[in-house]
Amino acid sequence: MKKKTKKIKRIKKVKSVKRITRIKRIKRSAKRMAKKQSVRIRKKALKKTRRTAKKVLLKAPVLPRRETVVILDFGSQYTQLIGRRIRENKVFSRILPFNTSVADIKAMAPKGIILSGGPSSVYGKKVPMPDKNIFKLGIPMLGICYGMQVIAQVLGGRVRHNNEREYGKTELFIDSTRDIFVHLPGNITCWMSHQDQVIKMPAGFAAIAHTLNSPVAAIANVNRKIFGVQFHPEVTHTGKGDKILANFLFRICGCVGRWTMQSFINDTVSQIKKTVGDKKVVLGLSGGVDSSVCALLVHRAIGKNLRCIFIDNGLLRKDEPQQIERTFRSLYRLNLACVDKSKRFLDKLKGITDPEQKRKIIGEEFIRVFEEEAAKVKGADFLAQGTLYPDVIESTSPIGSPSACIKSHHNVGGLPLHMKFKLIEPLRELFKDEVREIARQLALPEGIIYRQPFPGPGLSIRIIGEVTEERLRILREVDRRLIEEIRSANLYAQVWQSFAVLLPIKTVGVMGDSRTYENVIAVRCVESLDGMTADWARISPELLDKIAHRIINEVKGINRVVYDISSKPPATIEWE
Repeated sequence: MKKKTKKIKRIKKVKSVKRITRIKRIKRSAKRMAKKQSVRIRKKALKKTRRTAKKVLLKAPVLPRRETVVILDFGSQYTQLIGRRIRENKVFSRILPFNTSVADIKAMAPKGIILSGGPSSVYGKKVPMPDKNIFKLGIPMLGICYGMQVIAQVLGGRVRHNNEREYGKTELFIDSTRDIFVHLPGNITCWMSHQDQVIKMPAGFAAIAHTLNSPVAAIANVNRKIFGVQFHPEVTHTGKGDKILANFLFRICGCVGRWTMQSFINDTVSQIKKTVGDKKVVLGLSGGVDSSVCALLVHRAIGKNLRCIFIDNGLLRKDEPQQIERTFRSLYRLNLACVDKSKRFLDKLKGITDPEQKRKIIGEEFIRVFEEEAAKVKGADFLAQGTLYPDVIESTSPIGSPSACIKSHHNVGGLPLHMKFKLIEPLRELFKDEVREIARQLALPEGIIYRQPFPGPGLSIRIIGEVTEERLRILREVDRRLIEEIRSANLYAQVWQSFAVLLPIKTVGVMGDSRTYENVIAVRCVESLDGMTADWARISPELLDKIAHRIINEVKGINRVVYDISSKPPATIEWE
């Protein structure tokens, strides 16, 4: 019985071991199968991911280089306007001197070339002419006014003086509504400004428009994509001028039009990061739109490594230093140093009445103060400035003729040699209206975006004669009331500038029953597009009356207000 029991136990034990072994074998097999399946799933998923990625890469647009149209400047008063009109079509434009080398132009890989107008005659001696090899580049080209005559002369045509001039609005008859004139009516009004005309066209060219006075008012070589117009499509006086330029950009040059202020912001911030790295940058902040936009772009790129320096020279408007500090330190969290050097500047200006001397003293003292403050920033290798494109263009005259010094520009035209900073000028390729658009996208306050131009020397050049604390007090109070009334009449954004000038004379008046002998204020309001020319603003007599009453009644020391009705030229906008 015992043997039987032992045998049964042994059999059970063997069966149990076999069952366990079988279970283990099944588990191992299941694991192997699961592993293989997992690998297959992973491989399948990976293949799917790669196929998807490949499709995405194939579908993703290839980002092109920035579309650029080069404008060769032959000295036209409208050259900058051409540049702005191109950019309005979201195509980047770059203005270069007429004698820019072919190698430099080729390196930019422009989509098109525009030859500007100019005051010269192509058949004269020592006149501006481009490198002839630009016509061998195979790049679409448009000549405007003098630029068309350059094309004709260089390529074998002939230009001569015409006794009958064409200036101002002229009717243009379009002979070929193709290419640059596509979708235009048969005749339009255009703006002419010439006395020379093309009398023989180069080989391969055809006349595509004429006027009653000019048989050849526009030319085209369709195969070479070279066009010329004798009129100015960039000015508003030319009907459909914007359409003509758009046709050249998109139909002839093949531009797409992707250049926007947002793309500029992104590219600029990336470039500043790459250039500066972990170094520090100093910037002179004035509170104007140019330096403010420059500061925010650099700050977005490098944060606290930007050190802004605001210098209070004692010549600013009422409460302006406090407003600047509140805006940029509290609202935008900039690393800002506010330096009050008003006494130092006023001491230097004591007894000075000559306006040019005032400007030079203020400019030199500003540099000294800035140097002192910048030296306190350890590890600062870069200086950021809000230089704009018009400043860059005007600093290199295409003709090379010096102009008389009317007055020193209030901006520093470069750095002293002993200042070893590297320059960062993120706005040097932008026009003023483009800077304002960036300011809107960066959410700057409207008070800064649309702030009227304010001179670097401040109120010192709006005080005729010696600058004193008392005279500054009077002018600040007058300025505040004037701007309040201009704003309340909704004119602040419409006029280019509105300001007051404290004159160095006193006049007799009567207030109450008493005789007064007090100061005179001149009110100056002008309308302008770019500050190069200006006309006095036709403000209503009712508003002028209100402004005068407030100034005389509320500002102690004033008993007479006059209104300046001078235009620029012959006058300048500022009095000094």
